Amino acid sequence: MNPTLHRRKPENSLTFSASMHPVLRQVLSKRRLSSLEDLELGLSNLLSPTLMKGMPEAVERLVAALREQERVLIVGDFDADGATSCALAVLALSRMGLAEVDFLVPNRFEYGYGLTPEIVALAAERNPQLLITVDNGISSVEGVQAANALGIDTLITDHHLPGAEIPDAIAIVNPNQPGCDFPSKCIAGVGVIFYVVLALRSALRESGWFDTQKIKEPNMAELLDLVALGTVADVVALDRNNRILVDEGLKRIRGGFCRPGINALLQVARRSPAQLAVGDLGFSIGPRLNAAGRLDDMSTGINCLLAEEESAAYQRALQLDQLNRDRKLIESDMREQALSIVQELTLEEVPAALCIYRETWHQGVVGIVASRIKEKFHRPVIAFARADEADDSLTAELKGSARSISGFHIRDALDAVASKNPGLITRFGGHAMAAGLSLPADSLADFTAAFIREAALLLQDDQLESKILSDGEVTSDCLRMDTAEAIAAAGPWGQTFPEPLFDGTFNIVQQRKVGTNHLKLVLSPIDQPQQCVDAIAFNVDPENWPAPNAREINIAYRLDINEYRGNRTLQLMIEHILHLA
Repeated sequence: MNPTLHRRKPENSLTFSASMHPVLRQVLSKRRLSSLEDLELGLSNLLSPTLMKGMPEAVERLVAALREQERVLIVGDFDADGATSCALAVLALSRMGLAEVDFLVPNRFEYGYGLTPEIVALAAERNPQLLITVDNGISSVEGVQAANALGIDTLITDHHLPGAEIPDAIAIVNPNQPGCDFPSKCIAGVGVIFYVVLALRSALRESGWFDTQKIKEPNMAELLDLVALGTVADVVALDRNNRILVDEGLKRIRGGFCRPGINALLQVARRSPAQLAVGDLGFSIGPRLNAAGRLDDMSTGINCLLAEEESAAYQRALQLDQLNRDRKLIESDMREQALSIVQELTLEEVPAALCIYRETWHQGVVGIVASRIKEKFHRPVIAFARADEADDSLTAELKGSARSISGFHIRDALDAVASKNPGLITRFGGHAMAAGLSLPADSLADFTAAFIREAALLLQDDQLESKILSDGEVTSDCLRMDTAEAIAAAGPWGQTFPEPLFDGTFNIVQQRKVGTNHLKLVLSPIDQPQQCVDAIAFNVDPENWPAPNAREINIAYRLDINEYRGNRTLQLMIEHILHLA
C-alpha cells in the first residue's frame, strides 16, 4: 500500500523565541505543546511521586521490608521495559540496604503473562515475604489472591490499563488505575518503579535510615540509563515527563556513566555511546534485550543489565546478540508467510483489520510480525501462534499479539469484542497501540469476524490510508549543519513527539549502490544547483536502483549528522522516495 504525502498543520499557537532556529520554529508549531514550558526539560521539572495514587502505602510497606530485612522477590515481565524495571528494582533496593532481594521472570511459553497463580506457586518456593510486580500485575486478580492465601504480600507497580476488577494487593502504584491523578498516564513500567524507589529514598532520608545504617544514600540519577532504555523500547508516548526521563538517561550514557550491561549492548550493536540517539535505544539495544524474552528466558537480559563487571556484561550481551540474530531469521520466514496470506487479497478486499495465523509460527515473534504487516497494509493486525503442544489443533490455545494504527485503541477494541461475544476470548490486556490475547483455536474464525466488524465500526476510510506526515520543505539556505544540530538538540524525539520529517525535490548529481541494497546520492536543491548535499536511502529495490536516467527526485527525509573519521557532515536520511523524473 503506497503512502500519500500530507503536510502537518500547526497544532499550537505559541510564540517561539526569535532567536530559535527558523526550521525548529516551523517544526515545533506542528507539535502538541500546551505551553513553552513543555520544552523545558531537566530533573527539576519532573512530576512529583506524591501525585501517584498508592505511593504512601507502597513506601510504607517497603520501609517495613527494609527494617525487618524481609525476603523480597521482584516479578518481572519478558520485554525490555520489564527487564529494565526488574534490574532497576533489584539495584535500588540493594543499594538502600535490603540484603535479600531477587527476581523471577516467568517463561512466557510455560506460564504466560503476569502474576498468575502458577507463578505465585513458583515464587513461593523461594519463601518470599513480599512480591513486587514490575510492568505487570494490574490484571493479576487470581495471582494476588493466591499470594494472599499463602500469606505473601504483593505490591503492584504497573502502567497497563486495568480490567473491571482490581487485585487485592497491599498497594498498587499505577497511573492508569481509577482515582490516580498523576498526569503522565503514558509513563512506562520502568518509570513507575523509578518513581516508587524515588519516593522510598525520600522517606528513608527523612527517617535517618542511611545515617543509622551507615549506608551511602544512593543517587537515583544513576538509574536513569535503565529508565531511558525501557521507556524508549516500550514505545510509550514521549510527553514532557517521559522526555525528561529519556533526556537525562541519554546524557548519562553519552557521558560514559551507564551500566556495564548497556555499554556492552552498545558494543555488540556497534553504536558509540558518545553519539547515542533515541533511535539507537529503540532499534539497536531494545531488540537485543527483547530477543531473550521472545526466544528464551529474559533472565539473560536482566543479568546483563545487573552485571557489575564489563567482561561478564559483554558475555551476556554476546548471548543476546546471537538470540537477536536467531529472532531475525525466524521473523523473516514468518513475515514472508504472513505476506503470502494477505497478498491473496486485492487492495479493495483488504478488510479494516487483519488476523493471521500459522500452526508453525513461534509465539515469541508474532508481535514483530504483526508490526511489519501493520506497517505494510496500515491496518490493525493480530498475529497468532499456538501456545501449547495439544495434539488436536482445534483444542489448542492460541496466543495473539496485536498492533494498531493511530486512532484505533486496540485494547478497548478487544474489550468491546469480549463484551459482545462472551467466552470468545480467554484473556486479554494491553495499551492503545499494542495488546495481547489468548483464545481457543476453534474460536479463531469467529473472533476474526468479530474483530473485523469492530474495526469497520470504529475506523473511518481516511484512517485506513497510509500517510507520510511531513513538516514541509527546508529552504536551500537552511540545508546546513546548524539546522541538523538545532533539531538534534531539541530532542528527545519519539512517539507523539515525532522527529522532524521534511519533503522536497532535488537534482540528482551522483548516485551509487553501497552495501547490499543501499543507495548513496549527492543531491542539489532545484533553486541552488551548485549547492550539494549527501543523502542515503536504505533497503531500496535493487531492480530500480541505481536509476541512471533519473535527473530529479522527490523525497521525504530527515536531517542527519554523519560522523566519519572525526568529520561531521550534513546528510539527508531518505525515508521515502516519492517520485522520480
